[in-house]
Amino acid sequence: MESERRALATARGRSLSTRNLPIEAPMQDPYLREALREAVRGRDEGGIPIGSVLVIDGEIVGRGHNRRVQRGSVVLHAEMDCLENAGRRPAADYARATLYSTLSPCDMCSGAALLYGIPRVVVGENRTFQGPEEHLRARGVELVIADDPECVALMREFATAHPELWNEDIGE
Repeated sequence: MESERRALATARGRSLSTRNLPIEAPMQDPYLREALREAVRGRDEGGIPIGSVLVIDGEIVGRGHNRRVQRGSVVLHAEMDCLENAGRRPAADYARATLYSTLSPCDMCSGAALLYGIPRVVVGENRTFQGPEEHLRARGVELVIADDPECVALMREFATAHPELWNEDIGE
């Protein structure tokens, strides 16, 4: 684990920043932009570059990034970190919420969105990994796929540079 952290810390010096990612079209959604900032923060900490924010009534109430490597955790995906950082909230809050993630949420994170009744999930990209999107839709969640080129580039660069860590994160 420590050797992985050192390798990632070394690699991050050569990694992309959001300023030099290839941009086909400017990211229009300010909340997805914040999720991308969280992803870059995670990468810069030596972790997996996935970020998330929770928005209620136009306000970011929680933010997080994948911290599995940094904390040696099996569950701290970006969405889980974001929900944890949002703190305890009444069900009525979640019923008005939108969860943003730079990558399609996995089974665990999708389950958390369902558990708390979050009605809308905005996904930065689902080319690198696709979670149970049809299950979310079947359960009434509005799923918006942004197919953002910055999110795609960040994940592809990481998966190429660190395939063993990426495969661990997605359970392969």
